[in-house]
Formats: sequence, structure tokens, C-alpha cells
Amino acid sequence: MTTNETMIGRSDVNDVDAILAVTNTDVDAVVHAVRTDADAIFTWDYERSRPALSKLYEKAKTSQWNADDLPWDTEVDQAAVVEANRIQNEGIFGSMDLTGTPVEGWTEDDWTRFHMETQNWTLSQFMHGEQGALICTAQIVETVPWIDAKYYAATQVMDEARHVEVFAKYLDTKLDGHYPVNPALQLLIDDVIADSRWDMTYMGMQIMIEGLALAAFGFMHMVTEEPLLKQLLRYVMADEARHVAFGVISLKEYYAELSAREIQERQEFAFEAAIRMRDRIIMHAVWEKMGIDRETITRMLFEIRKPGVNPFQAALFSKIVPNCKKLGLLDAGDGWLREKFTEIGVIDFEHAVDTEMEYELLDAESAAVA
Repeated sequence: MTTNETMIGRSDVNDVDAILAVTNTDVDAVVHAVRTDADAIFTWDYERSRPALSKLYEKAKTSQWNADDLPWDTEVDQAAVVEANRIQNEGIFGSMDLTGTPVEGWTEDDWTRFHMETQNWTLSQFMHGEQGALICTAQIVETVPWIDAKYYAATQVMDEARHVEVFAKYLDTKLDGHYPVNPALQLLIDDVIADSRWDMTYMGMQIMIEGLALAAFGFMHMVTEEPLLKQLLRYVMADEARHVAFGVISLKEYYAELSAREIQERQEFAFEAAIRMRDRIIMHAVWEKMGIDRETITRMLFEIRKPGVNPFQAALFSKIVPNCKKLGLLDAGDGWLREKFTEIGVIDFEHAVDTEMEYELLDAESAAVA
């Protein structure tokens, strides 16, 4: 199997120096280009032979919503919002002794400002990730060989454009603007776009990035009482569950035909993407804005980092691990991916609900409400 150093550029997944070395090189640029040489695939087989994908396509056509219909006239007092969201804001610091830490002397005003910046940063990464999904899904329309998948992916392109629109509007009109893309997230998106294999685009975007987005949206939706954001997230979550289900359904069929070596490459990609997504949760830009040395705070975070301590990290792996199990990646190749997830302490999440099942439950719930 490929080594950690080959996959992620470091032998130790918790190497803080290596993590800190990943930075944006074009943070002030307006345009970011990624070269790709993927083939645009035409298919002359127009028979819709995949019922599960057809069902998602029909559901997507009737589930479109208009961003302008959200109550954008809602007044948003961000300080009051973060104060009300104490469960979310406390995160890893809720039960921690802060004596001797860089935040030991912070006042209530400092914490309020930090929570506001955290919300700005988090929503900014949602927005950037949604643009990544927009570009990747457009690429899937070109590269996937099945007509059912092309039909569905075309509806997702519209979904992703709408998601970028609503997050950008919320950040610019209700908060204080947005942060640049996190370098670990940009690195992952770049790798996904640059890979010419259509199923790797599925894996990276539909399973990994969209899986984290679904988890993060669900957590934020659960804790926030801000009505505009809550409604926005509810709409986006319904789309995202369908998107990840699309990835799971498509890849289950395709992976059944791959060789052991090809499955190994997908396992390695899944692990690499999981580590990149975990690293993306570290908010270096926020800490620097708050006047805290990024190296000091990162080392502190890794000392206390345990599964379940950081709710966003727990949410990340509660989606990734069961979806990898659903795809048969967890135990293929003598259980290599299981061992890797065990090493980083997240294997217990294999028993969480996979997104295909989650979407079926969400679909049933929506039908009952209607």
C-alpha cells in the first residue's frame, strides 16, 4: 500500500509542522485555475436502465427552490446569534481547563468576537466548498458514461449554483463578508478536479466533501435559532442528502467491477481526502485574526484532539466512515482502510447511518410532512 508520505506528504498524519506548511499561494487572486485532462464522454445509449438514479433525478426535478424566496428581510444580530449558540460555540473548549493556554485571559467580548469570526469562517468554507461542488458536478456531466447519471448531475449543477448564491448573499448582507478558502480544502478540491477518472470526482466531491457539508449543515441547523439561516440550511440539507446518495448509488455499481488494485487506489484516496478534510477544520485564519499564534494553537488542538471532542470532526467521520463501509472500501484489501481509520481513532463511526439510508429516511419524512 502507498505510504502516508506519498498520499499526504507526511509520514505522521498529526505532524503539526507539515500541516502548518500547507498555505494558500494565491490568497489575493480573484481567479484560481486547475488544469484537467479528463475526456468528455458522449453516450449513444439513451435507455434509462438505472432505476435508483432515475428516482433521484425525478425527485431533483420537483425539489428545486428559489433563493429569492428565502426571507432575506430578516434582521440578523450576529452577536446575539452566537450567544444563543453556546453549544456550538463552546466546541472543544466547553469543558477544558484553559489555564496556561493562549486564550486564558480572554474576556467575554473576546469570546463573542471569536465566535462571530468562527461563524464567518465556517460559512465561508461552506461557500467555497459549494463552488468546488459546482465545478466538479459540471465535470461529472461531461465524464460519467451513463445517461441516467448525466441527467441527475445536470440537476445538481443547478443545486450547487443556488447553494453558492445563498451562502455568498448571507455572508455579504447579514454578516461581515467572507474568509479566503482554507488551504487544505483548496488542495483537496484541486486534486479532485485534476483527476481524470470520473469516479474519483464522485469519491472526492459526492462522498467526502459533500458528506462533510451535510454533517456540518445538520449540526449548525440543529443548534442555531436564527430563522433565516435555519431555513437556508434546511433547504440546502435536503439537496445535499440527495447529492451524497447519488454518489453512493453510482459508486456501488461501479466499484463492483474494479480490480483489487483499482479498489486499493480508491481506499487510499478516501483516506487522503479524510485527512485533508480533518485538517481543513483547523481555523488558522481565525486564530491569526484574533492575534493568536497559529503554531501554538494548532499544537494545543492536536494535544486534546479526540474523536467526539470536536463536534465538527465527529460529524465529518460519522458520514465518511459508514459511506466507505457501504461502498465496500472499509474491508477490501485485507481491511487496509479499516486499519487506517482505527489508527486515527474514528472506526467506531462505521455504525452510523450511511447517506443512502439517511436520504431514504429524509425523503420519507418530507413526504409525510407534505
